[in-house]
Amino acid sequence: MRKYSRQREIILEALRQVETHPSAAEIYDRAREKIPNISLGTVYRNLLNLQEDGEIQALFPGDGVERFDGNPMPHYHFYCRECACVSDVSIPISQELEKQAEEALDAQIDGYRLMLYGICKHCRDK
Repeated sequence: MRKYSRQREIILEALRQVETHPSAAEIYDRAREKIPNISLGTVYRNLLNLQEDGEIQALFPGDGVERFDGNPMPHYHFYCRECACVSDVSIPISQELEKQAEEALDAQIDGYRLMLYGICKHCRDK
């Protein structure tokens, strides 16, 4: 367990207060509201530490922007190709998918991330 850091606490709070899966730059902007002199490097370093400690997830939707999720529990994500939003998909994790992959690969699966792609309802309704 790492020793307490106010900066890490503020960064984690900035991430967990939103459901938008923000980038490091967006988290930096939010953290600066409470710690005006925090550096972007400090934000990146703390995000890495939070990932290593299993408190957050890093997401790579394929648009060149690393996003972060304050919910470390296994769950699926959806990426909108129009507005680039990333959202949680609230459906149960498929144990069958892991089992099928293990059988197909003759391997032991210890985790995976699933990103669904398409057009969100908001963009579709425009």
